[in-house]
Amino acid sequence: MRIWMSRVVSWIAAALVGGVYGVAGTVAHSLTWGGFPIGMVIGAIACGSLLVAVRALTHDRAATLATAVGMLGMLVVISGTGPGGSVIVPNTPFGQIWIYVIAGLSLLVIAWPALPPRPKVAETPQSGEITTNAS
Repeated sequence: MRIWMSRVVSWIAAALVGGVYGVAGTVAHSLTWGGFPIGMVIGAIACGSLLVAVRALTHDRAATLATAVGMLGMLVVISGTGPGGSVIVPNTPFGQIWIYVIAGLSLLVIAWPALPPRPKVAETPQSGEITTNAS
């Protein structure tokens, strides 16, 4: 029971962190520097790095999915017209690309196959030889 509670809490935390990154990237995606979309590049690197880090550290696709749901959920929430009539993600090529970048990164990291465990390398104290244990 405690294991499931721990996993659910980690999924909630992953979704919250994903939401924060989703908001930050969505707000900054339209920043350009001399015509170069620097905000989109930095936002994509940050969001992709978070997804890869969650997947690599937890070895859990569900935690990565929760992170992606947080990102995409906040993107959808703040993409609509706000109460004052403002739009954070306008219907422009940058806005469309940003939506597909986040969705594509999420799908790529979640669908990436699990790598087999690497063999452990141990040194025997008697002979000093290095042996591999495939446990």
